[in-house]
Amino acid sequence: MLQPLPRARETDDAVFGKHIHGGSHEPVYSGVLSFMRRRLSRDLAGVDVAIWGIPFDAAVSNRPGARFGPQGVRRASAILEGDPQYPFQTDPFERLAVVDYGDCGLDFGRHDDTPRQIEAQASEVVDAGVTLLSIGGDHYVTWPLLRAHAKKYGPMAMVQFDAHQDTWYDEDRRIDHGSFVARAVREGIVRPDRSIQVGIRTHAPETLGLEILYGEDVAELGVMGVVERIKARVGDARTYLTFDIDCLDPAYAPGTGTPVAGGLSSREALMILRRLGSLDIVGADVVEVAPAYDHADITSLAGAAVLQHYLGLLAERKG
Repeated sequence: MLQPLPRARETDDAVFGKHIHGGSHEPVYSGVLSFMRRRLSRDLAGVDVAIWGIPFDAAVSNRPGARFGPQGVRRASAILEGDPQYPFQTDPFERLAVVDYGDCGLDFGRHDDTPRQIEAQASEVVDAGVTLLSIGGDHYVTWPLLRAHAKKYGPMAMVQFDAHQDTWYDEDRRIDHGSFVARAVREGIVRPDRSIQVGIRTHAPETLGLEILYGEDVAELGVMGVVERIKARVGDARTYLTFDIDCLDPAYAPGTGTPVAGGLSSREALMILRRLGSLDIVGADVVEVAPAYDHADITSLAGAAVLQHYLGLLAERKG
């Protein structure tokens, strides 16, 4: 007797998903893409976390292309959905209601208005009590993101994974991805005494009081040593995490604008993130993914994994 064909799975959960909780099980190679198949929605009612893209890269000092970072990270994230999430062993979407909030709307001909637009649109999410996880874009976008969070939470600690200090001269109105830290510290929205930079492999004229763990320091301290230094520095302060993908060695993240040799491996970085669950994380981002310079989505996948770890930490904290 012939057996009936198995019923086809439903697809396009990004558009037609019935619930904002629970994982997705559609094929990773098809369907409308959102971050980990989350529903595309601007409705924040009942939402715990919003994933948001900021396709802006006019502030880069070397190779452009990070405006395509949100697309690349979303595409790579499809392979992560549908299963208990390693290394968390659970589905974060059973504990967290997560939506893909789409992308920031920007006028490509009005870069002078970009920071105001990012801050205003981010504030709509933050002020609603929803945790905002952003996908850049170049690292300039973190400055207005910090401003939006500081309006709600006050001055914050910052944990920055990066090859660069980004403390260069912060001339007013300058559009530069290398000066967001200087602006944030001088505006008083980041607390340098509680902030730390991890994986730095370049020099800048000023440290502005932040603790620095250079690339060689990370190698010498090891994962647990780095985690201990981060926790000791941050303490119980409300914390913003920012992850420039060039913190990783170019072998693990070739698709970025200013790659620097001697960086962290993907495994090292994710192991460190995995152990930061005690931090009071109020917002986070991953930036500088530039898919045009990537190979086989290596860099985009690393960026997606960073965001997946953010979600895992938030889910565990919610319990």
